[in-house]
Amino acid sequence: MFACPATDDFFRSRIDHMIDLRHPLAVLASRMPWQEIEARVAQVFSRKGRAGVAMPDLDLFGEQVQRVAVASNAGRPRVPLRIMIALLYLKHAFNESDEDVVERWGETPTWQFFSGQAYFEHHRPCDATTLVKFRQLLGEEGLEELLAQTINVAVELKLIKAQELSRVIVDSTVQHKAIAHPTDSRLLEKARAKLVEAAKEAGIDRKQTFAKEGKELGRKAGRYAHARQYKRMRRAIKRQRTIVGRLQREVERKASAIGAAVRQALRETLNKARRIVDQSGQRKAVDGQRKLYAWHTPEVDCISKGKARTPYEFGVKVGIASTLNGNLIVGARAFHGNPYDGHTLGEQLEQATILMQDRAVKPATAFVDLGYRGVDADNPDVHIVHRGKTKRISAQERRQLRRRQAIEPIIGHLKADHRMDRCHLKGETGDRLHAVLCAAGYNIRWLLRMIAKKGLTFLQRLYLRLCTMASVSPNWGLALRSWPMSASRTASTAASA
Repeated sequence: MFACPATDDFFRSRIDHMIDLRHPLAVLASRMPWQEIEARVAQVFSRKGRAGVAMPDLDLFGEQVQRVAVASNAGRPRVPLRIMIALLYLKHAFNESDEDVVERWGETPTWQFFSGQAYFEHHRPCDATTLVKFRQLLGEEGLEELLAQTINVAVELKLIKAQELSRVIVDSTVQHKAIAHPTDSRLLEKARAKLVEAAKEAGIDRKQTFAKEGKELGRKAGRYAHARQYKRMRRAIKRQRTIVGRLQREVERKASAIGAAVRQALRETLNKARRIVDQSGQRKAVDGQRKLYAWHTPEVDCISKGKARTPYEFGVKVGIASTLNGNLIVGARAFHGNPYDGHTLGEQLEQATILMQDRAVKPATAFVDLGYRGVDADNPDVHIVHRGKTKRISAQERRQLRRRQAIEPIIGHLKADHRMDRCHLKGETGDRLHAVLCAAGYNIRWLLRMIAKKGLTFLQRLYLRLCTMASVSPNWGLALRSWPMSASRTASTAASA
């Protein structure tokens, strides 16, 4: 896991000589199952067959690579897998962007020690765009593996009992999308600009672009709305709708005259413009007709959670599952289409069961709010407890139900400290990846707090000191198997290592 002492550089000091090995992040770096994590996600990066590329043949002696005379297109060497995984953990644990996390990594020795580096390196580990590609390669299944390992570490360190995983609290929240507040005026102006841009790329000449008038109408609509002059505001929006409809029909007519290929290329843009024109002319939403709230993110939903300050939120519904005692997150999943909370419970518990399968535990009791009523028949293997069952549950469950509110501050920390307040990742896939990563970042911070709270015993501190004096990386597995023991036996074990 760490570099061999025989490779020590005479002119550089090792990171474990520079930092305090009692730091919670340093302790966690030694206890994370890095080799197991790499082995489980390495299958994503296995070589796949491609057209025109020779693959290794299997014979009696194993793989036999076919030599094909092709030009070399080798690029930069791949960044170590542990560094990329550690960057994802650190990004969401300390609320950093992709650009900031790679910059801060090059300036923080503790972060580099957590990433498996033997020597301090004052440069960025990779480009920020590499994190984007790495997330996409891992997918939701790979990121759920990262979340599952944080649960395994919490149980192995005895920071939470394994039986506590069987009692979970489930609730839902809204993960906001990185979009501006949707108004008819702003959407119509965006549709006008996109129609003009798409027509220009397709080589279609337009009679008029309405650029100056469109911008002026957008400013007028905003001022009229602020002054509560709604009749004038609706008059400006009506003119914007007329402009966008005229452009949409003109572009569609000329694209059909040019050819079917051009019309096919412009179909998505024309459909979005038509949807915006239609919905801006309706005072109320039509049942079964989904509205478009942002041009670049058509998957965004308008969700009402009953809040007085923010009655409507624009994003995706996310289900969160945490332990009843301990506040450790054991599940996080995004649900598109704004489903009823109770209809998400089955999938949420299924994900929690998969994440806890290494511990051979699955949720047996779920504490929920009244939004999850009426789904007992859909989840026969789980005992669902909410305050609507006050007369049908035991006294112990009534006392335990008081802790259901503990998930509310967990959701608050996810949004304030771990980047769930605003999702910048693209599409529905980005929403799902972001929800799991936020939960993994929360669990990392949870582990750091519990390690600092639990602290180190005297023998553990002595073991760390002896390892530092002997220039040996700490072997926590050997140490835990040999504890408790006398100080002299600890010293002899460290010296022999």
